[in-house]
Amino acid sequence: MDGNGRWAQKRGLARSAGHRYGAEKLYDLCAMCIKRRINYMTVFAFSTENWRRPEAEIEKIMDLFIYFFNKYRDEMEKEGIRIRFSGVKDGLSDQVKATIAEAESTSVHRKNLQLILAFNYGSRREIADSCKKIVAAVQNGELDPDDLDEDKFRDYLYLPDVPDPDLIIRPSGEQRLSNFLLWQAAYSELYFAKVLWPDFTEKTLDQALEAYAKRDRRFGAIEEE
Repeated sequence: MDGNGRWAQKRGLARSAGHRYGAEKLYDLCAMCIKRRINYMTVFAFSTENWRRPEAEIEKIMDLFIYFFNKYRDEMEKEGIRIRFSGVKDGLSDQVKATIAEAESTSVHRKNLQLILAFNYGSRREIADSCKKIVAAVQNGELDPDDLDEDKFRDYLYLPDVPDPDLIIRPSGEQRLSNFLLWQAAYSELYFAKVLWPDFTEKTLDQALEAYAKRDRRFGAIEEE
């Protein structure tokens, strides 16, 4: 969800207006994914690094987080969208925490799409937190260090049951992951769209999916001749 601020500035609007348009676009993308039978979608809504932004902008983003769920609560229930949170709750207001708790608890049985919100999320932080949990498990006698491998490490990630992403789409023309799903993206295909997030359309999504369909995913192996 990159490029909200730049989108607004290009139109002479406040950056907060770009974030609002971006929030509206998120629900549109949910509908696009359901239409295409995509079962999981993770969006990078707010990073741990975003706390460095001006306080007024952060407040607007937090207000929009609450606004999004209040506005689309009924629609997401009707469409069968399950909400999940990935990140840390440190620094979040009680109102934001309550919104997260309600969104997760009321949607747990929905099946059409899992919308994973990476909110107050940083992948390095996730990996560090996972290591802390592993150390605690070893100290408590719950884990034998010799049993630790890649599959076991996954058990200590924020959402271990969510599969690795097949495709990561980044709008705005930037070509980097910016601390997003570094562990999970080991074999993900990457697609960099030049459009800013509020201008993301079905055509943009289909172009990304078409490019993905043409990729040869070998996962480190080669075909025998």
